[in-house]
Amino acid sequence: MPNNITEEKKHYKIGTRGSLLALTQCNQVRMELERLTGDSFELIVIKTQGDMITNAPLWQLDGKDFFTKELDEALLSGNVDLVVHSYKDLGSVRPEGITLAAVTKRNYAHDILLIKNKTIAELKNKTEFIVGTSSPRRMVNLEAGLSQFLPFGTPKKITPKVLRGNVNTRIQKLQDDEYDAIVLALPGIERLALTESSRIELEKLLVGINFMILPQSDFPSSASQGALGIECAINREDNNELFNKLQKMQDAVTKEEVSRERIAFNQYGGGCHLAVGINVKKKDHFFVHIHRGLLEGTPVHISKLEGRALPHFFVKPKVFNGLPSDDQLVKKHALQVNLTGHDHLYVTTKHCIDSIKKTPHYLPKSLWAAGTKTMKDLAASGFWVNASADSLGEDEIKNLRASKAIALMIDTKSKMSVLSNATATTNLGEVVASYTRELLEHLDKEFEERILSTEVFYWTSFFQYNAYISKFPRIINRIHVCGLGKTYQQFKEQNINILPMSSMVEFKNWVNV
Repeated sequence: MPNNITEEKKHYKIGTRGSLLALTQCNQVRMELERLTGDSFELIVIKTQGDMITNAPLWQLDGKDFFTKELDEALLSGNVDLVVHSYKDLGSVRPEGITLAAVTKRNYAHDILLIKNKTIAELKNKTEFIVGTSSPRRMVNLEAGLSQFLPFGTPKKITPKVLRGNVNTRIQKLQDDEYDAIVLALPGIERLALTESSRIELEKLLVGINFMILPQSDFPSSASQGALGIECAINREDNNELFNKLQKMQDAVTKEEVSRERIAFNQYGGGCHLAVGINVKKKDHFFVHIHRGLLEGTPVHISKLEGRALPHFFVKPKVFNGLPSDDQLVKKHALQVNLTGHDHLYVTTKHCIDSIKKTPHYLPKSLWAAGTKTMKDLAASGFWVNASADSLGEDEIKNLRASKAIALMIDTKSKMSVLSNATATTNLGEVVASYTRELLEHLDKEFEERILSTEVFYWTSFFQYNAYISKFPRIINRIHVCGLGKTYQQFKEQNINILPMSSMVEFKNWVNV
C-alpha cells in the first residue's frame, strides 16, 4: 500500500561568522543541505573575537578558540542548531556537548601566492621580496624555500610581513602595493569564486594579478585546510535526526585525509603558533604525508607514504637513482621548437626548457611543471611558473586548472601544450616534441658492473625501466621504485611489481638507513 504521509519539513538555524568568506561558504552548505534534505535553513551571524582583532597575528595573543568560542556558546545554548567552521579553525579539544557531524569535500588544500604582473617584471631588480602573511608556518617555509621558485632565484631575501583582514581586504592591500606578494589559502578564494555575487567582487580585485600555487612538497598547507567542519549539539531531543541529515555532507576521502593531518597537528602541540605545515593527500589507496617547518627551533621535513611496507636493509644497499647525472644508457637531447601560438605550457622535464628559451620573444600566458625540480629549473631560467603537479601526475594539473578562482586570472578553458618527447601520451592537450631519447650502445664497463650489482633502482620513466631491463635482464627481479605520477600508472597498467615513493626525499631517507 503506498505511503501517502509526507514527512514534515523542518527549519534549522546555522551559526556562522560574518566575514564574506564565512557567509559565502555557509550559504553554499545551506543550499546543499536544503537540496539533500528538503528542509529549510537560515544563517545566524555571530561575531567572534577573531573577527574583532585585526591589528595583530592571533598567535601573538593570549587565549585560544578565537574564531569558535562564541559559535560554541550559541550552539550549546540552543540559539542555533548547527555551526559551520573552516575545519582548520577548530581546536584540538572541543567543548563537551558538541559533536562533529560532517567533514565536507575539499578540492584544494594548497596555499596560493598572489603577485601583480608588474612586480614579476621587476623582481630581478629587487634585493628583498616582501610577502604578506600572518601564519608562522608560511613565514618559516617561505623564508626557507621561496627564492628557488622565483625567476632567476632573485631576490634571495624573503621577508614576511604581517597581513590580517578578510580575503578582499588582503588582496586590496596587495593592489595598494603594501606588499610585493601575499599568500592566501586557495580553498578560501575558490569558495568566493563559486558564488556569483562574491565572484564578481573577487574578479575586480584580481585585475592585473598573477599567481603561483605553492607545491605541498615544499609549502605544505595548514592541517585541515580546505575542509569545512559541521557541528551540532550531542544532546538534541530529536533522536539524532539532525545529525543524520548533516552526515549527508560527509566526504569519506576528505575525512580520512584531515583526520591524519589533525593527529600530526596534535602531536606537534597544535595551536595557531605552530610553524609546521601538514598535508595528507590520498592517491590511489595510499596517503602521501608532507610535514615541513620548524618545531621549537628544530627543522621538520617529513615526506612519507602510508599504505605500503618498505623492505628493511641491514646494510646500506647499492642504489641507482635514475637521475640524468646517474644515467649512462638513456640520453636526452633538446629539439629546436618554435612555440609561438602555444600560450599555455605543461613542461615534463628540464630538457624541454631550451625549446622555450630559444623561441624569440616568447612568454607563455601560463606555465605548469610536472614536478618541483622542473619548476625550480624553469624559475632558474627566468620563467614565472604557475604551478606544479608535485610529481603526482597529470590529474593534479587537470584538477588545479578546474579551479574557478584560477579562471579569474588566466583562461583555463584554452588548450594546453605538453612539452615532452614525440612518443608521449597525455590527456592534458597537444604534445609538442621538444626532446628525443637516445640509447647509447657503448657503456663504460665499470658502469655495467655497477648496474649488475645494484639492489635498488629508482626509475624516472617507464621508458628508462624498459631500456635497462632490455640491456641488463638480470636485474628484473631486483627492487624497483618510482614516484606516484605517470610512471607509476604505467607500471600498474603493465602489472609490473613496483614500489611507490612519495618523493625522492623519502627514497633517499630509506636507502640511507
